[in-house]
Amino acid sequence: MPLHPDARAARRRALLLAATEPARTLLSAGGTAATALPLLRLAPRGEPHPVLVLPGLLASDASTRVLRSWLGRLGYPVVGWALGRNRGPSQEIDDELPRLVDRLAGEHRTAVSIVGWSLGGIFARRLARRAPRQVRQVVSLGSPFASTQPWVTGPRRAPRRSLAGPLAVPSTAVYSRWDGVVDWRGCRQEPGPISENVAVRSSHLGMGHDPAVLWVVADRLAQPRHDWRPFRRPDRFGLGALFPPED
Repeated sequence: MPLHPDARAARRRALLLAATEPARTLLSAGGTAATALPLLRLAPRGEPHPVLVLPGLLASDASTRVLRSWLGRLGYPVVGWALGRNRGPSQEIDDELPRLVDRLAGEHRTAVSIVGWSLGGIFARRLARRAPRQVRQVVSLGSPFASTQPWVTGPRRAPRRSLAGPLAVPSTAVYSRWDGVVDWRGCRQEPGPISENVAVRSSHLGMGHDPAVLWVVADRLAQPRHDWRPFRRPDRFGLGALFPPED
């Protein structure tokens, strides 16, 4: 059966976004190099607390180095997951990530914020469900936790219904309509008193160093633990131009 014209247009757009992901990622990296220092001076800073950063599928801690360096400069004790390349759900991940969160919470005597990129954001939401008292908040970057399409194959796929539902801790889902890897619609959650969606212009592969994404993460981590408020686009020095028009 022939595709409807709207469906054909959507498919062409998806193919174009996928084909241009590498180029747009490099462009985003250049934008970070040009704006990183001003952003570092202007970005919100909050109470120092532990931050765990989780990489995406087939990526390792090397992919989150820029993001972790940024957060370290803002004064947060930040760590990667130290589990090598993310090859999808496994028994090792099920065992080691909760232990890591428990260790960080114990060492710093406070809950841990978790920033997860793509599949890492799905793991972050699972951790928040498993140990809400040890998780301060979750920030997911292009994570298709609400998608109807499988994000990995095999017997250890996580239950989608539980991942897409509200969390007991504040959660921010960062998504981009210019994502060339996953469908942005599956990266959003139902807005609520402690849940929100924030749109950026980033490519999927560039989210870990996109200036707007870095600002959102810094702003979210700066929120007081017991006085969380939704994200507001910055209006200083033209920083609002980093973000697409609001829906």
